Amino acid sequence: MPRPVTGPSSHPVSGPSPSPSPVPAAPARRGVLRGSLAASAALALGGAGLAAPAFALSGRPRAAWGVQTGDVTASSGLVWVRSDRPARMVVETSATESFRRARRHRGPLLGAGTDFTGTTALRGLPAGEQIHYRVTLADPDDPRRTGEPVTGTFRTAPVRRRDGVRFLWSGDIAGQGWGINPDIGGFRAYDEMRRLDPDFFLCSGDAIYADGVIEPSVTLPDGRIWRNVTTPEKSKVAETLDEYRGNFRYNLLDHNVRAFNARVPSIVQWDDHEVRNNWYPGQILDDPRYTEKDVDVLAARAARAFGEYTPVSTLRVPGGRGRVHRVVRYGPLLDVFVLDMRSYRNPNSPNRQADDTTGILGAEQLAWLKRELAASTAVWKVLAADMPIGLVVPDGAADFEAIAQGDPGAPLGRELQIAELLRFVKHRRITGTLWLTADVHYTSAQHYAPERAAFRDFAPFWEFVSGPLAAGGFPANALDGTFGPERVFVRAPERANLSPMESPQYFGEVDIDGHSGDLTVRLRAEGGKVLFSKVLRPGRVGQ
Repeated sequence: MPRPVTGPSSHPVSGPSPSPSPVPAAPARRGVLRGSLAASAALALGGAGLAAPAFALSGRPRAAWGVQTGDVTASSGLVWVRSDRPARMVVETSATESFRRARRHRGPLLGAGTDFTGTTALRGLPAGEQIHYRVTLADPDDPRRTGEPVTGTFRTAPVRRRDGVRFLWSGDIAGQGWGINPDIGGFRAYDEMRRLDPDFFLCSGDAIYADGVIEPSVTLPDGRIWRNVTTPEKSKVAETLDEYRGNFRYNLLDHNVRAFNARVPSIVQWDDHEVRNNWYPGQILDDPRYTEKDVDVLAARAARAFGEYTPVSTLRVPGGRGRVHRVVRYGPLLDVFVLDMRSYRNPNSPNRQADDTTGILGAEQLAWLKRELAASTAVWKVLAADMPIGLVVPDGAADFEAIAQGDPGAPLGRELQIAELLRFVKHRRITGTLWLTADVHYTSAQHYAPERAAFRDFAPFWEFVSGPLAAGGFPANALDGTFGPERVFVRAPERANLSPMESPQYFGEVDIDGHSGDLTVRLRAEGGKVLFSKVLRPGRVGQ
């Protein structure tokens, strides 16, 4: 996995909270830091909806970080907001932008214990409908003192197959030192994705780079200067809970991200950079940047911040343990199986052990995944993986970070668990499985087939990779022949850590036709270009 790259040393520039800004209209469905580096982030993004600190102290709660929705189904969803002070969260939903006949949902009290963030569960929503919502924050001591409402919209999942489904996926945001650059319009891929008007966005991990320092400027190889908006929390690697929270707030400084969040619901998973590069449970760090060496301590803080800043339905389970892995059921055509390849894995190693029951998923998660796949009645079953299967991702000179280790023979190490899963899919005749991931900072399509493989007891399937969304680009990884991958398409830079000014950002699109059930995958590059397209037919085992 690409490691963070820092730019020249300098003092960070602090930025204030963003102000609410109107969300530009989306198309019909289906159809600077320019001056001194000492300037503030507010001046850098003055045209992008940031306000000076004085305007943040009006005495009424403000939702300056925008709104988000997550894990939307046919009848439910989560709405997220952050206040600038203690407040009661109230959500209203309606079928119209005028909010006629609005339904009121009383949300939680927002306080310092959750960094003034909160989510409200919406239940009993109509299926396949556009839902308009607005969030109002009220003074907990005087409910009449309310802040300016912040609005958003989303579409619930259909219950009729003929309605079809279309979504986007990508990952890897604010990585390798490439942060919000006002000179190029910030995280502009978000604006492009919003204009495509998808049903939802699957964030495939590395939603933040908690170990990635954002410097005020970086000099590119051709002499151009990349300029970043900076904040105190991004001036060092994250170790404290507040520093992890600050990494999530950093991305929300971007007006493109806030506008996208207000219109497109997300399904979010995590990978390594939400904690630190290539982490695994039980790891003790040998990294001078960290004063806290116990990764389990860091991971607990990171998980809390992740749960505070992302609307994930399984993170707060009454009487139970929160988790990232889950199934989001999106109507009769689609189930999304969100995997967690980080929390239950064994340590990174040469990955050639002949017996491995822990693997990359852990025994409990693997058993859960088998049960849920076997029970699914959806036409398509997307396996949302935060790491690829057959791409070799090293961790240092001798260890490996993902599943493959470069040995093209029979399964070893973490490959054993994937072999068990693929065998299960074949023998239980589970149709319509499709693997989507990000992580490696380029885009590609791999087809896996037993006739090319050392391990042959599985049905052919496809794996598609897309990303980064706002990070450095990296050359393509080598393939491991154990499961017989063939690289049908790849677009990757030839040198490591190309900035978004040098290499386009990538995201993928999945479009399921409601009449035929055909699923079309499009690999897209920032700028509107479709690089590769593949149509998959329903009803096939594996795919």
